[in-house]
Amino acid sequence: MKNNWTNHLHGYVRVRIDGDYPERFLNRCIEEDISIWQIKKIGDNRIVCYMDVEDAKRIRPLLRMTNCKVSFIQRSGFPFLIRRIMARSGFVAGLVGFLAIMFVLSNMVWGVEIKGASPQVEHELRQVVTEMGIKRGAFQFSLPSVELIQRDVTELVQGATWVGVRQKGTTFEFEVVEQQLPEEADRYSPRHLVATKKAIIRKIFVEHGQAMVKPNDFVRKGDLLVSGYIGKKDAEDEEKELVPAQAVVFGEIWYKSDVTIPLDTLFTTLTGEKKSKHYLSIYGLDIPIWGYGKVEFEEFTESIHERPFRFINWSLPLTYKRSDFLETDQFERTYTKEEAIRAARERARADLSKDLPKDAEIIGEKVLHETVESGKVNLRIHYQVIEDITSEQPIIQGD
Repeated sequence: MKNNWTNHLHGYVRVRIDGDYPERFLNRCIEEDISIWQIKKIGDNRIVCYMDVEDAKRIRPLLRMTNCKVSFIQRSGFPFLIRRIMARSGFVAGLVGFLAIMFVLSNMVWGVEIKGASPQVEHELRQVVTEMGIKRGAFQFSLPSVELIQRDVTELVQGATWVGVRQKGTTFEFEVVEQQLPEEADRYSPRHLVATKKAIIRKIFVEHGQAMVKPNDFVRKGDLLVSGYIGKKDAEDEEKELVPAQAVVFGEIWYKSDVTIPLDTLFTTLTGEKKSKHYLSIYGLDIPIWGYGKVEFEEFTESIHERPFRFINWSLPLTYKRSDFLETDQFERTYTKEEAIRAARERARADLSKDLPKDAEIIGEKVLHETVESGKVNLRIHYQVIEDITSEQPIIQGD
């Protein structure tokens, strides 16, 4: 009988049979259906062969019948391997403990490096990432993905235009591109101030330069508001002084906004109830480890969070996966016509305010057109806005 993987699983032994005519023993084994293989005859009175561990327990009566003696010269297979390991349990426990500690340490954060940031921006960034839980000793699988971290820190760090995030082993690296402000010299180079859009001048405050308009004047885009030349207009021989014009010119601008509000709207909201399920994923096979049971929510949205496990610098084919089931609820909101008009005006004003400069002021609002069609309220609204309309126009020497 040839050796195969089942012999390694159940265990097998190499035996030496001594006695007169040991062939009789082999014949008895065949009669009793005892598996033997790789039989070798060594001299007239000795045979060496292999047999299963379970069959080796049945040969004692056959030895007495054939007046042979048996010696076990080799033990192999899984059962004997386990015995040898148990005999060295202290060493094995130490090895398993060492590997377990290395595995845990490999999945923790041990460094946060920031590159390309000034001390002020670096301090702000470290505060943001610490609040997100990215600090020494934190478990990596409890943190958001690198993509989410990059999105959040770019939004939260005011002094940075862009923040790149990379996970390198147990270290998170942040590369910062800061906002570049124009140089002071360029900001105060010789210039005119011109209008950025069509408007009626309401207020003008000139710090340097010569005003070319006055309140209630109508200007178009590109019209000169404040000149960078100082001097009398009628003095042809007088050399005019060149200065960087500085002023604030407030003009009245007109905007139109079209907005539509449905009278009946179906909303989906979160109730605040949540159920989480935790898995170990091996080669795409999800093995549940916590959060058993059926999700009892009638309506829900699922959010999946995955983090691979690491061992030193290697990524293992083992992933921690968490599925969050957030209960949702739907309700229908119905507006009266008056309520829909009020909501439309509030939305239009809010949308307009997002596009206006910070110092702009809405001074007038009038509904130009109002219709109710197909269950929707449609409005066209006219706004009067006061805002700074100045824009710099460099003065090139020699013009």
